[in-house]
Amino acid sequence: MNSFRRLCLLISVLALLALVIGLFRSNMALWQPSAVILAVSFAIGIGVLESLKNYQYTAWIITAVVVGMLYPAAFLKWGEVDLRNKWLILVVVQMVMFGMGIQMSLKDFSGLASTGKGILIGLLCHFSIMPLMGFLLTRIFHFETEIAAGIILIGSCSSGLASNVMVYIARANLVLSVAVTAMATLIAPFMTPLLMKLLAGTLIDIKFFNMMMEIIKIVIVPIGAALVHDYLKTASPKGWKKIQLISVICAIWLVALPFGLWSALQSRLSEDAMSSIEILSFFAGALLTGLFYHVCTRKFHQLDGIMPYLSMFGIVYFTTVTTAAGRDNLLKVGFLLFLASVIHNGAGYLFGYLLSRIFGLDKKSSRTVAFEVGLQNGGMASGLAGSMGKLGTVGLASAVFSPWMNISGSILANYWRRKALKEEEEELQKSLQHTNETI
Repeated sequence: MNSFRRLCLLISVLALLALVIGLFRSNMALWQPSAVILAVSFAIGIGVLESLKNYQYTAWIITAVVVGMLYPAAFLKWGEVDLRNKWLILVVVQMVMFGMGIQMSLKDFSGLASTGKGILIGLLCHFSIMPLMGFLLTRIFHFETEIAAGIILIGSCSSGLASNVMVYIARANLVLSVAVTAMATLIAPFMTPLLMKLLAGTLIDIKFFNMMMEIIKIVIVPIGAALVHDYLKTASPKGWKKIQLISVICAIWLVALPFGLWSALQSRLSEDAMSSIEILSFFAGALLTGLFYHVCTRKFHQLDGIMPYLSMFGIVYFTTVTTAAGRDNLLKVGFLLFLASVIHNGAGYLFGYLLSRIFGLDKKSSRTVAFEVGLQNGGMASGLAGSMGKLGTVGLASAVFSPWMNISGSILANYWRRKALKEEEEELQKSLQHTNETI
């Protein structure tokens, strides 16, 4: 595998030369494919470089942006299939969230009691700093209304599991990180629509209840399916029987819907009630998905290890489609959006850390909160933009913000890791010195 990666690095060097020549000669037929080959080959080859291999995921996101910008028509429709279709985007985002949920566990919620103060501070900072900073940036840069709404949207989303990875690398408080991510995810169906209604209600039409239902479908349902799988890992025979019984009921319910049950309910219930029935049906599907996936993992033990790669593919997919759909807007405001992403992300790290210290958290916990505040769930933002049918405008911010969040998060995590190792060494020396003095 390393030999192939080295070959890709060599190809990327040749592609870079061809790119430079093509740009110098203004030969679009040369520099455009060279740019794509450079991005793809470097994304593969970077894995062989020890100092850069942690940025491989980010390299694939950048590749998605490059491909979407240079060949937008190829990623809008494939034959009769509209790649921007909201149901297709929903399925892809759910797959991403399910893959992320596989990395979570029911035990993650056991840390809530022991880290209560940190969780409250983390949630308070997350759902205040980022949406307000997003709102401020829209006033400073005067983006078009739907693009501005997208900036506020990504600021109003919950934190993603990328924050847990960065906290782990930084040797910060991982228990607190997982707990804040779990709680932010659970309250997002209420907080995100509320913040969007308050801060972006004058920019686009925000229907609170509809957005809440979409977030439940996009985030809570697939993570719920993943937690069913986690529960079944250690379930007792009695627990298994309960899940099997509920699964039979869910299967009957889902089969009955297209055979007249949905029409019968629709003729008798209000629109809001039918939305609730729809969510109930999604949860029924989630339980069956979790059960089916668990059975598959018992036969294919490597499946859990494969899921993160499927999640990465999903993120690359909707980043490419979002970039292709919003290419014209990106050409107009791409630089300003990138600048906004740097400010927005940096403010999250800075104020998340400072406020945590002011509220009395230790350094490790404050660094954790900084990551929980600064790193947003770009997949959730893209999914919501897709459900609105505004992937190329409202979804544009997530396509620009996500790559930068991964780059900045990795840099900060490695910086804090070095500091943490130094602090641990100093603590050890102090402890040894104190022991010697006592003796």
